[in-house]
Amino acid sequence: MTTTAMTTTAEPPAKATRANTTPAETTPARRGTRVPARVQIMGWMMLVLVVVLLSIVLIARQFLHAEASAKIATDLEHEGHKFITAAQRARGPAVDDPDALFRSYLSSQYPDRDEALVGAWDPGTGLRSLSQEQRADIARAVRDPAVLARAVSAPGNSGEMTTAAGPMHWVRVRARSPHGPPAWFVAARFTAGSAAQTRDTVRTLLVVSGFGVVLAACASWLVAGRVLAPVRAVRRTAAEISEHDLTRRIPVRGRDDIAALADQFNAMLDRLEEAFATQRQFVDDAGHELRTPITIVRGHLELLGDDPAERAETVRLCTDELDRMARIVEDLLVLAKAERPDFVAPDEVSLTELTSDIEAKVGSLAPRRWMVEHLGEGRVRLDAQRVTQAVVQLAQNAVQHTEEDAPILLGSKLAQGRVLLWVTDRGPGLDPATAEAVFDRFARGPGSGAGGAGLGLAIARAIAEAHHGQVRVASEPGEGATFTLDLPAVGVREEALV
Repeated sequence: MTTTAMTTTAEPPAKATRANTTPAETTPARRGTRVPARVQIMGWMMLVLVVVLLSIVLIARQFLHAEASAKIATDLEHEGHKFITAAQRARGPAVDDPDALFRSYLSSQYPDRDEALVGAWDPGTGLRSLSQEQRADIARAVRDPAVLARAVSAPGNSGEMTTAAGPMHWVRVRARSPHGPPAWFVAARFTAGSAAQTRDTVRTLLVVSGFGVVLAACASWLVAGRVLAPVRAVRRTAAEISEHDLTRRIPVRGRDDIAALADQFNAMLDRLEEAFATQRQFVDDAGHELRTPITIVRGHLELLGDDPAERAETVRLCTDELDRMARIVEDLLVLAKAERPDFVAPDEVSLTELTSDIEAKVGSLAPRRWMVEHLGEGRVRLDAQRVTQAVVQLAQNAVQHTEEDAPILLGSKLAQGRVLLWVTDRGPGLDPATAEAVFDRFARGPGSGAGGAGLGLAIARAIAEAHHGQVRVASEPGEGATFTLDLPAVGVREEALV
């Protein structure tokens, strides 16, 4: 018994890894957020709005606080000046008696609810005071010896301190007479009330801003929805489009960037639909027209015998059919390329030279009496190779409908901004009612025989339309036909108009 050793060859790990890698693994991971665009727009708008509103509230709070402080300082200074004026006008015993001076002055004053007016003096036995105020808590605060001592002994003439009635701003005026004890007039303002008003104002601003943020959020949600509606329509349309249904389009409203996006998307769908239609038509045409030669070739090959003569004849027939298949494929490719924007490459050429070149090329198509009945003059802008191809197709069509040594006329003309090139034959002619149908694919006119695939005139029409022109036929039954390429010659230099 013989034992066969089996060996296995392992591939390098790197190759094995690449072979087992799926497309999903090689695709780089997407970066970015999953948050919908509508939510992002609303979020950014809310963030900007909240920052702006908070800045406004903080600035308003600072402004209100500064305004209240300035008003308090102004009012206290005013009270101090009023006392100084009153003291300067005092006469009699009040000049040297602080008690009498303060009683006389304070009896005529009516301070605000947050204000207190205090007269203090030191007769040598301790600090004494008189005050005028409306609130009991303020009275207790300003009559507090510690508070009063701090006010009269402070190095400056104004200041701020904390009392049982709240923060207090004060201004001090010296009221000492030449012979009397040291005396001081103190005007005090308690700021708890104004601070509360400022807080209420800021709180109101915050509440109003909150309502504004909520309303702005709702408005931005609705506005973002309306702005992004065409984008959602683009997404839905793209999801519903398949190669079997490219007819859906996005309704366009307005003239903004979103409308421009929808227009561009619709234009892209138009191009895709044309490309798919061209592809389907090419496949259908190829399948329709290539089926017959393939069947012929297969049938002959299946019946091929051993006779050398029979083999030679079969090879000739198969070669002819293969050549016909090659011509059909070439013509179909030309028609498929006709939909592309680079199908023609216009350039300035001489119409006289172009016509002469065409005459030289069509002369080798078949033994006919080729004649140029009119030779145009001037320089025109067109694709000379494509125009030559179109006229040769028209000439080939004339050959198929005429007998040997029959006359075929060629001509060209440049007039009124148009370039005309035509081919005239004396064949059986066409019925005017059905003449335009000969330009369809695989259409054959009467008497054309089986020599062509019916694509020549379709190619001529495609070339004319690529030049923004047309091809037309003038014919009557039994009187021949004239096929004319009519192309625009905008901006050409006409050397002779005939």
